[in-house]
Amino acid sequence: MIGSVHAIEFSKGDDRIASVVKVVILCGLGQSLGRNLREYIMQPWTQLLLGIPKTKIIYIGAKEMELRMKVSQAVHVLNHDTQSCNRVAANQWLVQFQQTGAAWEVATAILTSDHVQPPLSSFVPDLEVEFFAAQILKRKIQNEGYLLQLGVKDALLNALLVAAKKFSSGPPQLLTQICLALSALILRTVEHGKPIDRLFYSLQNLQSVDNGNLAVLEMLTVLPEEVVDSQNVDCKISSSCRSQYARELLLHTPMVLEFLLQQSEKGFDCGTQPQEKNRKILRCLLSWVRVGCFSEIPQGSLPTHPLLNFVLKSLQDVASFDLAIEVLVELVSRHEGLPQVLLCRVHFLKEMLLLPSLSTGDEKVISGLACLFSEVGQAAPSLIVEASAEALALADALLSCVAFPSEDWEIADSTLQFWSSLASYILGLDENNSANKKHVEDVFLSVFSALLDGLLLRAQVIESAFNEERGMIDLPDGLIHFRMNIVELLVDICQILRSSRFMEKLFFSGWTNGNVPIPWKEVESKLFALNVVAEVVLQEGQSFDFVVITQLVTMLAARPSNEIKGVMCLVCWFIDHWQKLLDLTLGQFLLFTQMPDPCYQADLLRLK
Repeated sequence: MIGSVHAIEFSKGDDRIASVVKVVILCGLGQSLGRNLREYIMQPWTQLLLGIPKTKIIYIGAKEMELRMKVSQAVHVLNHDTQSCNRVAANQWLVQFQQTGAAWEVATAILTSDHVQPPLSSFVPDLEVEFFAAQILKRKIQNEGYLLQLGVKDALLNALLVAAKKFSSGPPQLLTQICLALSALILRTVEHGKPIDRLFYSLQNLQSVDNGNLAVLEMLTVLPEEVVDSQNVDCKISSSCRSQYARELLLHTPMVLEFLLQQSEKGFDCGTQPQEKNRKILRCLLSWVRVGCFSEIPQGSLPTHPLLNFVLKSLQDVASFDLAIEVLVELVSRHEGLPQVLLCRVHFLKEMLLLPSLSTGDEKVISGLACLFSEVGQAAPSLIVEASAEALALADALLSCVAFPSEDWEIADSTLQFWSSLASYILGLDENNSANKKHVEDVFLSVFSALLDGLLLRAQVIESAFNEERGMIDLPDGLIHFRMNIVELLVDICQILRSSRFMEKLFFSGWTNGNVPIPWKEVESKLFALNVVAEVVLQEGQSFDFVVITQLVTMLAARPSNEIKGVMCLVCWFIDHWQKLLDLTLGQFLLFTQMPDPCYQADLLRLK
């Protein structure tokens, strides 16, 4: 198949010589990217044949040039035009353009061109157009890549590597899109047998160029994510193929870990800030941890691996803290020996990071450490129940996180899984070894007592939930979610503390002191907990003095009905709910609680 005639511009020094050369292309540009004119004329022998050695050659086909101008204009209109009709029209044109065969060559040319203005045109590619071009290639590879012939795939791979080299120093969003396109192409090049091996060979070559390490790092970050992403919308790659690719990928673990270690020690040569550098390394390491890279190294070497020390050190850098937490959480969930190692670091992290953050209200650090400590404890509850100094330091740190007065409930909520697993572990201890079980329960009584205090505090209704106009409470979704999540935990705490101690913590208060305003938010929170554990309390058959509830009913009944609103309405509901929960008549309820019948009955009926 014969290609068309294209214009070539030769530029050498300050002289510009324009010429038109007829070139026979083995395949049309739309059919084979591997045989386009630019690829041939950039070869040294071609330059020598044309008599212009060491000359910079810029090729832009006339038709391609016209399309590139239209793409540039459409992207500009889409992103910047103030008229919505113009933006809609531009979007429609770009969507249609992406479906054409010409989109392959135009997008490739945009990403690989040298940004030198050609004659008779004012077109100069910019970031928006280049980003759009990278997205075009990524989508077309994902949707049509399996239809491309091997030669076309090879040429496209080379072009994308050129683009990765060109944009290795940024912008980072553009480099990421190029690497995503590269990853998509590699996963569709099964004809090579081991396409990932071939990519790693190309990446080694890329390392040798200026700033090439940045492109290599981004590629090593993106590729594992694409390989293991089972939720990817791309369904053309079977799970068996993904598994095979993952195995191929892990064969390169030693080289990747060594590369990351080198980068963490020497950094980059392109002026990248240390904080940005560390984030790039951590993000890449996270991708490889998720694909299982540390399963490929000798067992027992992870706790002393230099990269683990690098991650722990990154916790002390505010710019890399969040990614370091993610890496550690992922490692803890995958490697059994790591919780013991990190448990020994809890005291240091608590003193150096958590306590100062609790004082300054740094929710980012508090949230991150709460997540990490919870993961460590949840992964090894047997270590926690040993009640070592490190284990108790972890529990104390998490109690501080639960009680921290954040604007939402996410920090406290992130610890609940740990507390639930610890409570379940203690309650599930062998009954045949009752002495050991009682010892563990006694040791952790104070811990779970403090946890109950923290949960009741965080479960309180906030001031902003009160609706003045309606006189009602609108509980925030976060609080509703938090209360739902602590239901089972409150039951477990009640079983560990025993119902008598649990009830004492709920009702031992000076609420009925006439000289002190009643803390209705605290009352409501404790009545919420009482309703949650009602069945446990009744099953244990404990007899309790409900004088406090009697007095609450009396005080509420003495108020005018228009004053009973907000939190007090919730208190009334919980009191009434207790009666219904017991499934008794009012008289039976009074008998059960040993309350004075006539007055209490009248007051309770009034509240209804």
